[in-house]
Amino acid sequence: MPRRKQGAVLPLELDLLDALIDAGEPTHGFALAASLATGDGRPLTAHGTLYKALGRMQERGLVSSSWEDKAEANAQGRPPRRRYEVTGEGRAVAHAAAAARSGAAGRAPFVLGGTA
Repeated sequence: MPRRKQGAVLPLELDLLDALIDAGEPTHGFALAASLATGDGRPLTAHGTLYKALGRMQERGLVSSSWEDKAEANAQGRPPRRRYEVTGEGRAVAHAAAAARSGAAGRAPFVLGGTA
């Protein structure tokens, strides 16, 4: 399988950036998965794929994450969740990708500073 082109942002990653921007606040992975679900409730991606994508995005500076307060989680009877938030770099990538694909058909990977 060929390696991803340097700087490529996959469609799933763009969808995650859009979902985080739309959320307007730090959001945990399960809520992100729910926001990416199809109209009939089926997930668009496996949770393992989702978290791998979020990890790659964090390494590249597109998102940041932090653990929610333990007291908040304990009050709701569950373990703390990691919350993700789009960074300024992630927001810029999302806007650039939206502009680049506004006239393009399909969902090819977006490449920072070029084309796929």
